[in-house]
Amino acid sequence: MATIALPRPVPHHRPSSGLGALPANITIEDLNNPQPSQCVTPVPNKHIPVCPPGPVPQQEPNTPPPSPIPSKERLQTSLLSPPDAYPRIDSGPLAVYKIGAAGVAAALDHLACQPLPDPSQVFPWFHGLHPQNHVQQAFFVQRRRALRRTPGCLRSITIVKADGDLAFARLKGAIAPNEFLQSGSIAEFIEVDPKEGFSVRNFQIQAAKTAVTSDIIVYGDDRPSVQSLAFDIAAAQARWRELHDTQGQPLPAYNTFICTASFREFEKHHPEIVAVDASGNLTGRVIDFFHQERREMYEMTKASEISHNVWLGPTPDQGSDDERQFDVLIECSDLGHLDPAALKTIAESQEQPLKHPYVDFPSSGSILPPTWSHSEADGILETCKWIYCLAHGTNPHFETTDTDGDSVMSDATESPDSTVIARKILIHCADGYTESTLLGIAYFSYSTGLPIPDAWLRLHTEMQRNFFAYPTDVALLTAIAPRLLSESPVCSDRNLSDITAQIRDEPKWFSGLDGSLPSRVLDYMYLGNLGHANNPELLKAMGIRQILSVGEMAMWRDGEREEWGEDNICVVQGVQDNGIDPLTEEFERCLKFIGKPYFPRGTRLCYAI
Repeated sequence: MATIALPRPVPHHRPSSGLGALPANITIEDLNNPQPSQCVTPVPNKHIPVCPPGPVPQQEPNTPPPSPIPSKERLQTSLLSPPDAYPRIDSGPLAVYKIGAAGVAAALDHLACQPLPDPSQVFPWFHGLHPQNHVQQAFFVQRRRALRRTPGCLRSITIVKADGDLAFARLKGAIAPNEFLQSGSIAEFIEVDPKEGFSVRNFQIQAAKTAVTSDIIVYGDDRPSVQSLAFDIAAAQARWRELHDTQGQPLPAYNTFICTASFREFEKHHPEIVAVDASGNLTGRVIDFFHQERREMYEMTKASEISHNVWLGPTPDQGSDDERQFDVLIECSDLGHLDPAALKTIAESQEQPLKHPYVDFPSSGSILPPTWSHSEADGILETCKWIYCLAHGTNPHFETTDTDGDSVMSDATESPDSTVIARKILIHCADGYTESTLLGIAYFSYSTGLPIPDAWLRLHTEMQRNFFAYPTDVALLTAIAPRLLSESPVCSDRNLSDITAQIRDEPKWFSGLDGSLPSRVLDYMYLGNLGHANNPELLKAMGIRQILSVGEMAMWRDGEREEWGEDNICVVQGVQDNGIDPLTEEFERCLKFIGKPYFPRGTRLCYAI
């Protein structure tokens, strides 16, 4: 899968992420007070890289045969079907039903105990099969001969908040009307299947896909608007049934319910299904995956000190306390350029605080060998030197280069007794690691005197930093490694031959490094790819001692599997990462392996292909 990075107009030193940065002193109270936001219509594949599905497999040995489709679909049961026990409200040919808070809670509890349907009954329909998306259709149809057919085995429950504002008074799983219902004079379900692009994930369409196979409960404190929306939904359900009837695909009769209880009644008697209270605070009784992900991402990428006065982290919000705690902010981005002269100007400035502490630097993967020049290598070295100078408040005694790459004497060397104000520096990018990895590793090596492989590993294992580099970054850092160490103040007492010998004695795992490391999911669990699993020396260096292989097994050399031990390897074969092959039958075995007592000083790697 290829990720394509395009230049984008990003305001200077502002977060590139749509979520923005979180404060360094984040607390659960901060997360419990989300700002009201507009509900936006889902954008198909907005966060999934576009990738070609490849040719249709022709009897590939690694692809298992499709599972047989059950002759009879297993229907899920629901307390809402049939709806005869609930009071009915008629409006012409349409009907909706009344339900109280206790009925809503009981229906959700019953649904949670229902077994999931067989994956073959609901996929690839859930992936999104638009009739005009020939690439997506061809991929699944050729592999499963599947039709674009709405599964009749589903009977879910979709909770809808009438006013659409989910920042407060939100029940468990509630969505806004515009996430699945088309606005206008005619009430219809939104066609969310992507018209173009290929993806076997399409997470953003799942709420709307589920809504059309659900009994729908509408709640809100404005009774007229709740009832009006309920009848619109009932009309959309009727049109949906009619469409399928004309196509010879009859569906179960799904119904719409009006919740007659106030939200206060839910808070008082059924707090277990209240996700956000009436004041907009997270209750903590319901898992909110959006806020949980945001909090975990913050904990994973929040700024931390990697060397004296030098920090790595995400881009802080403009004018925030996070921004003000740093004297110099170096933003790594696709639009950045090498500008060590800007750091030199800051070092020579006696202003306190600085008026313009913002500096650019190229993002990881943007300096490409063999096209990178000596001037670019010089620029990286000069940047590291001036960062060190600023962080330590020292006066460097070295030559700098002008814009033409010619050596000139630094002004600082003319006044050896002059001093530099020590500054606190943040190397940052939108997510805290993707674009800042190149500079982070280069400076960590320069400031510690560690060879690039050791700097790479220790920055992750000891400094707990996550990062993502590219093969081009590996090549570039390897090329400038002798200069990083020979010009490092930490290595001033070492001769060039010793440094060269140390660099040549690189660990075995480094030659197989593509730039990335497995991602730390939990303290004892990593998620990686086949390339990581094919580098057992890297796994050992990271403290990983057990491997769960899903889909394919790493191609190790003779004796390596035995060295790890059969009890430390679990292989799940016959499952491809293609959105078709189900993993449900393997969950128990996988979870049992992951739950085994782990080594006191080791961690485990779970990797998926």
